[in-house]
Amino acid sequence: MNTNQLLSTLQSLANPKAKDALSYFKITTKIAYGIPTPLLKKIAKDIGKNHELAQELWATEVFAARAIAALIEEPNKVTAQQMESWLQDFDSWAIVDACCCYLFRLHPNAYEKALEWTLREKEFEKRAGFSLMAYLAVHDKKESDGKFIQFIPAIIREANDERHFVKKAINWALRQIGKRNKKLNTHAIKIAKEMQKQNSRSAKWIAADALRELQSEAIQKRVQSKIKAAA
Repeated sequence: MNTNQLLSTLQSLANPKAKDALSYFKITTKIAYGIPTPLLKKIAKDIGKNHELAQELWATEVFAARAIAALIEEPNKVTAQQMESWLQDFDSWAIVDACCCYLFRLHPNAYEKALEWTLREKEFEKRAGFSLMAYLAVHDKKESDGKFIQFIPAIIREANDERHFVKKAINWALRQIGKRNKKLNTHAIKIAKEMQKQNSRSAKWIAADALRELQSEAIQKRVQSKIKAAA
Protein backbone atom coordinates (compact mmCIF):
# COMPACT_ATOMS: atom_id res chain seq x y z
CA MET A 1 0.00 0.00 0.00
CA ASN A 2 1.44 3.37 -0.99
CA THR A 3 0.72 6.75 0.58
CA ASN A 4 -2.10 7.73 -1.78
CA GLN A 5 -3.83 4.38 -1.36
CA LEU A 6 -3.56 4.60 2.40
CA LEU A 7 -4.95 8.15 2.47
CA SER A 8 -7.90 7.00 0.37
CA THR A 9 -8.49 4.17 2.81
CA LEU A 10 -8.33 6.52 5.77
CA GLN A 11 -10.76 8.94 4.16
CA SER A 12 -13.20 6.09 3.55
CA LEU A 13 -13.04 5.21 7.24
CA ALA A 14 -13.73 8.77 8.41
CA ASN A 15 -16.12 8.86 11.35
CA PRO A 16 -17.77 12.19 12.28
CA LYS A 17 -18.40 11.05 15.86
CA ALA A 18 -14.78 10.02 16.29
CA LYS A 19 -13.71 13.35 14.82
CA ASP A 20 -15.87 15.17 17.36
CA ALA A 21 -14.16 13.12 20.07
CA LEU A 22 -10.83 14.65 19.08
CA SER A 23 -12.15 18.07 20.03
CA TYR A 24 -13.64 16.71 23.24
CA PHE A 25 -10.26 15.36 24.30
CA LYS A 26 -8.54 18.60 23.24
CA ILE A 27 -6.66 16.97 20.39
CA THR A 28 -5.88 19.84 18.04
CA THR A 29 -4.55 19.02 14.60
CA LYS A 30 -4.55 20.42 11.07
CA ILE A 31 -6.25 17.56 9.22
CA ALA A 32 -8.38 14.98 11.02
CA TYR A 33 -10.65 12.24 9.67
CA GLY A 34 -11.76 10.75 12.95
CA ILE A 35 -10.56 7.14 13.09
CA PRO A 36 -10.47 5.13 16.37
CA THR A 37 -7.01 4.26 17.68
CA PRO A 38 -7.58 0.46 17.65
CA LEU A 39 -8.33 0.65 13.92
CA LEU A 40 -5.20 2.73 13.27
CA LYS A 41 -3.14 0.14 15.15
CA LYS A 42 -4.65 -2.66 13.07
CA ILE A 43 -3.82 -0.84 9.83
CA ALA A 44 -0.27 -0.24 11.04
CA LYS A 45 0.13 -3.89 11.99
CA ASP A 46 -1.05 -4.98 8.55
CA ILE A 47 1.48 -2.63 6.91
CA GLY A 48 4.43 -3.63 9.06
CA LYS A 49 7.58 -1.60 9.65
CA ASN A 50 8.39 0.70 6.75
CA HIS A 51 10.75 3.66 7.10
CA GLU A 52 10.08 5.18 3.68
CA LEU A 53 6.31 5.01 4.01
CA ALA A 54 6.48 6.48 7.51
CA GLN A 55 8.33 9.50 6.11
CA GLU A 56 5.73 10.02 3.42
CA LEU A 57 2.80 9.63 5.80
CA TRP A 58 4.25 12.14 8.23
CA ALA A 59 4.61 14.71 5.46
CA THR A 60 0.85 14.57 4.73
CA GLU A 61 0.05 16.41 8.01
CA VAL A 62 -2.99 14.13 8.42
CA PHE A 63 -3.42 13.15 12.07
CA ALA A 64 -4.32 9.51 11.37
CA ALA A 65 -1.47 9.16 8.87
CA ARG A 66 1.01 10.57 11.34
CA ALA A 67 -0.23 8.22 14.04
CA ILE A 68 0.38 5.29 11.68
CA ALA A 69 3.79 6.73 10.79
CA ALA A 70 4.80 6.60 14.45
CA LEU A 71 3.69 2.96 14.61
CA ILE A 72 5.43 1.73 11.45
CA GLU A 73 8.63 3.76 11.63
CA GLU A 74 11.86 1.83 12.23
CA PRO A 75 13.68 3.20 15.32
CA ASN A 76 17.11 2.12 14.08
CA LYS A 77 16.67 4.24 10.95
CA VAL A 78 15.53 7.39 12.73
CA THR A 79 18.19 10.10 12.80
CA ALA A 80 18.56 12.89 15.34
CA GLN A 81 17.60 15.28 12.55
CA GLN A 82 14.34 13.39 11.94
CA MET A 83 13.50 13.39 15.65
CA GLU A 84 13.96 17.14 15.72
CA SER A 85 11.91 17.63 12.56
CA TRP A 86 8.99 15.58 13.86
CA LEU A 87 9.25 17.29 17.25
CA GLN A 88 8.77 20.69 15.64
CA ASP A 89 5.67 19.40 13.82
CA PHE A 90 3.90 18.32 17.02
CA ASP A 91 0.48 19.98 17.22
CA SER A 92 -1.37 17.91 19.82
CA TRP A 93 -0.70 15.94 22.98
CA ALA A 94 -1.94 12.79 21.22
CA ILE A 95 0.67 12.80 18.47
CA VAL A 96 3.35 13.69 21.03
CA ASP A 97 2.46 10.66 23.13
CA ALA A 98 2.11 8.35 20.12
CA CYS A 99 5.62 9.18 18.93
CA CYS A 100 7.12 8.91 22.41
CA CYS A 101 5.36 5.62 23.19
CA TYR A 102 5.80 3.71 19.96
CA LEU A 103 8.96 5.21 18.50
CA PHE A 104 11.17 7.64 20.41
CA ARG A 105 11.48 5.56 23.60
CA LEU A 106 13.11 2.85 21.46
CA HIS A 107 15.75 5.22 20.06
CA PRO A 108 19.33 4.99 21.39
CA ASN A 109 19.22 8.71 22.28
CA ALA A 110 15.91 8.53 24.14
CA TYR A 111 17.25 9.48 27.58
CA GLU A 112 19.35 12.30 26.17
CA LYS A 113 16.43 13.69 24.16
CA ALA A 114 14.04 13.49 27.10
CA LEU A 115 16.27 15.83 29.10
CA GLU A 116 17.02 18.08 26.14
CA TRP A 117 13.38 18.59 25.21
CA THR A 118 12.36 19.67 28.72
CA LEU A 119 14.30 22.87 28.01
CA ARG A 120 12.16 23.74 24.99
CA GLU A 121 9.75 26.65 25.14
CA LYS A 122 6.90 25.39 22.92
CA GLU A 123 4.22 23.50 24.84
CA PHE A 124 4.17 20.26 22.85
CA GLU A 125 7.95 20.12 22.45
CA LYS A 126 8.39 20.44 26.20
CA ARG A 127 5.62 17.91 26.80
CA ALA A 128 7.54 15.47 24.60
CA GLY A 129 10.46 15.52 27.04
CA PHE A 130 8.31 14.56 30.01
CA SER A 131 6.11 12.17 28.04
CA LEU A 132 9.26 10.38 26.94
CA MET A 133 10.41 10.16 30.57
CA ALA A 134 7.09 8.60 31.55
CA TYR A 135 7.16 5.99 28.80
CA LEU A 136 10.78 5.09 29.54
CA ALA A 137 9.88 4.63 33.22
CA VAL A 138 7.02 2.31 32.28
CA HIS A 139 8.68 0.24 29.58
CA ASP A 140 12.45 0.21 30.19
CA LYS A 141 12.23 -2.40 32.94
CA LYS A 142 15.94 -3.23 33.22
CA GLU A 143 17.38 0.29 33.29
CA SER A 144 19.18 1.47 36.44
CA ASP A 145 17.61 3.81 38.98
CA GLY A 146 20.27 6.40 38.18
CA LYS A 147 18.85 6.90 34.70
CA PHE A 148 15.57 8.04 36.21
CA ILE A 149 17.00 10.00 39.11
CA GLN A 150 18.74 12.17 36.50
CA PHE A 151 15.27 13.27 35.33
CA ILE A 152 14.29 14.68 38.73
CA PRO A 153 16.08 18.08 38.44
CA ALA A 154 14.18 18.78 35.20
CA ILE A 155 10.90 17.83 36.87
CA ILE A 156 11.59 20.24 39.74
CA ARG A 157 12.82 23.00 37.43
CA GLU A 158 9.79 22.95 35.13
CA ALA A 159 7.11 22.28 37.76
CA ASN A 160 6.04 25.94 37.72
CA ASP A 161 4.92 25.71 34.07
CA GLU A 162 1.18 26.38 34.21
CA ARG A 163 0.39 25.08 30.72
CA HIS A 164 -2.05 22.19 30.90
CA PHE A 165 -0.26 19.67 28.69
CA VAL A 166 3.13 20.42 30.22
CA LYS A 167 2.16 20.14 33.88
CA LYS A 168 0.14 16.99 33.18
CA ALA A 169 3.19 15.38 31.58
CA ILE A 170 5.50 16.46 34.42
CA ASN A 171 3.10 14.91 36.92
CA TRP A 172 2.90 11.77 34.79
CA ALA A 173 6.69 11.42 34.60
CA LEU A 174 7.09 11.83 38.37
CA ARG A 175 4.38 9.25 39.11
CA GLN A 176 5.77 6.66 36.70
CA ILE A 177 9.29 7.06 38.06
CA GLY A 178 7.94 6.67 41.58
CA LYS A 179 6.15 3.45 40.73
CA ARG A 180 9.22 1.58 39.46
CA ASN A 181 10.47 0.35 42.85
CA LYS A 182 10.68 1.22 46.55
CA LYS A 183 13.83 3.30 46.24
CA LEU A 184 12.45 5.49 43.49
CA ASN A 185 9.07 5.62 45.21
CA THR A 186 10.68 7.00 48.37
CA HIS A 187 12.72 9.48 46.33
CA ALA A 188 9.73 10.66 44.27
CA ILE A 189 7.61 11.16 47.41
CA LYS A 190 10.39 13.22 48.98
CA ILE A 191 10.66 15.38 45.86
CA ALA A 192 6.89 15.85 45.66
CA LYS A 193 6.75 17.03 49.28
CA GLU A 194 9.51 19.54 48.54
CA MET A 195 7.64 20.72 45.45
CA GLN A 196 4.56 21.44 47.57
CA LYS A 197 6.56 24.25 49.20
CA GLN A 198 7.11 26.04 45.88
CA ASN A 199 5.17 29.25 45.36
CA SER A 200 3.48 27.85 42.26
CA ARG A 201 -0.05 26.53 41.73
CA SER A 202 1.24 24.17 39.07
CA ALA A 203 3.97 22.72 41.29
CA LYS A 204 1.52 22.27 44.16
CA TRP A 205 -0.96 20.46 41.91
CA ILE A 206 1.73 18.21 40.39
CA ALA A 207 2.99 17.33 43.86
CA ALA A 208 -0.41 16.72 45.46
CA ASP A 209 -1.64 14.53 42.63
CA ALA A 210 1.61 12.54 42.57
CA LEU A 211 1.54 12.00 46.33
CA ARG A 212 -2.05 10.82 46.17
CA GLU A 213 -1.00 7.92 43.96
CA LEU A 214 2.54 7.25 45.16
CA GLN A 215 1.50 7.03 48.81
CA SER A 216 -1.63 5.00 48.09
CA GLU A 217 -2.04 1.54 49.58
CA ALA A 218 -2.06 -0.06 46.12
CA ILE A 219 1.27 1.46 45.05
CA GLN A 220 2.92 0.81 48.41
CA LYS A 221 1.92 -2.85 48.16
CA ARG A 222 3.28 -3.00 44.62
CA VAL A 223 6.72 -1.57 45.45
CA GLN A 224 6.97 -3.73 48.58
CA SER A 225 6.14 -6.84 46.56
CA LYS A 226 9.00 -5.99 44.21
CA ILE A 227 11.39 -6.01 47.18
CA LYS A 228 10.16 -9.48 48.19
CA ALA A 229 10.43 -10.75 44.63
CA ALA A 230 14.03 -9.57 44.37
CA ALA A 231 15.00 -11.12 47.72
